[in-house]
Amino acid sequence: MASSRLFGAGARFSHSAIVLPAPRHRFASRRSGYAVAAKAHLNENREYVIVGGGNSAGYLAHAFAEKGLADGKLCIVAKETVPPYERPALTKAYLFPLDEKPARLPGFHTCVGSGWERQTPEWYKEKGIELLQGTTVSGLDIAASTLETSSGDTIKYGNLIIATGCTAARLPEKIGGNLPGVHYIREVADADSLVASLVRAKKAVIIGGGYIGLEVSAATSSWNIDTTVVFPEPHVMFRLFTPSIAKHYEKFYEDRGVKFVKGPVVSKIVSGSSGRVEKVELSDGTTLEADVVVVGIGAKPAIGPFVDAGLATAEGGIQVDGQFRTSVPGISAIGDVAAFPLKMYGRTTRVEHVDHARKSALHCANALLETLTDPYDYLPFFYSRVFENSKSSRKLWWQFYGDNVGESVEFGDFNNKYGAFWIDDGRLKGVFLESGSPEEFALLPKLARAQPSIDKARLQSVSSVEQALEIASKQVGSPPATAAAVG
Repeated sequence: MASSRLFGAGARFSHSAIVLPAPRHRFASRRSGYAVAAKAHLNENREYVIVGGGNSAGYLAHAFAEKGLADGKLCIVAKETVPPYERPALTKAYLFPLDEKPARLPGFHTCVGSGWERQTPEWYKEKGIELLQGTTVSGLDIAASTLETSSGDTIKYGNLIIATGCTAARLPEKIGGNLPGVHYIREVADADSLVASLVRAKKAVIIGGGYIGLEVSAATSSWNIDTTVVFPEPHVMFRLFTPSIAKHYEKFYEDRGVKFVKGPVVSKIVSGSSGRVEKVELSDGTTLEADVVVVGIGAKPAIGPFVDAGLATAEGGIQVDGQFRTSVPGISAIGDVAAFPLKMYGRTTRVEHVDHARKSALHCANALLETLTDPYDYLPFFYSRVFENSKSSRKLWWQFYGDNVGESVEFGDFNNKYGAFWIDDGRLKGVFLESGSPEEFALLPKLARAQPSIDKARLQSVSSVEQALEIASKQVGSPPATAAAVG
């Protein structure tokens, strides 16, 4: 069964397109002018300035602290008023029913997602890292090495790292996109607002059939809220799932009361006498009652001031090389905003995912602080976890590695364990697994990176995930028992 590629081909990365600077010496500094300029600038720590307070910023701060180069040298400028945290929690455990011990800060500050210490406000203070919170950057002066804030203050930098992430795509105000009861989820304040609405909600409409749509609708169903998911595509997770994979997930949701409306788009969100949302009107004339609406229709890189200043762009983001250096010396970009060369597939891409946010931050830190020369060699990875609260009879947890190009071959039993391989020109390109064991999940990236030859006819004859993984593992030298003996 053919499937469309998850990543657009994009423009191929070319060193002739931009002139990339050599990395600065790790002790590069402008401290000679600090005493004179201290009162003129908002920040005190200026050797390295990170703009953005998400996952990438938190992991970059961790790397600086680990190398002993954070104290007095590093400043983080963030729009939010809390330190960096593991953002995926906002559409997962944060939305558990209130009697299910939902996740709350400080429980998921970075870097707990990788099993490292929790970076609370006290951690940043102890490490000598300056946090400028509730601060929005509105402009960049490359010649002066300064940032302008929306309040009119200036921030001085020696080396600048852009880690601003994305903002949620919004519905137009004229069709009700900003009505009370209409929610977008990108920050912890957004999730708090949604939880407050869920407490009194009876009917929810989720707009979008991707990550947000599936994760939030799983949550609302656990609140026993009548939930309808609306999206224009023919099935959920359209960019990744094949129609047959999607069918399994849709049935699982439907068996738990979630309804799907496919095809029409939202034409208007209507408020009631209280001013809050009351119904959603669709392009096919359907009207859905709703006292809470969640919009999950994508995201946009937050790069406006940096593009205006002249940084080169690609794939909707800021173009960087394999060390995350932009077209301007002394400026790097990481995480969602970085359009980087995807080495193993020979194309430029952007990846909006926590795994890349973490890994790009750590690679950039090594490039800045230890003059790393090896280019970033990223293996695309996506996952989701839903129905994890104790009231659910079963949780779903899938992982995908690689590239979904070529023809997909699916195997296993969705009620137990289910998987798929994408095969192109006789080689394994992408691997997908639902409800695998830890050992099986650990095998997936090895297979996706090795891209072994696969006998498609033989694969189509297997009946279980274990058999499929055994076939593939033999091709990369992994002991067959790694896959076959677990489950």
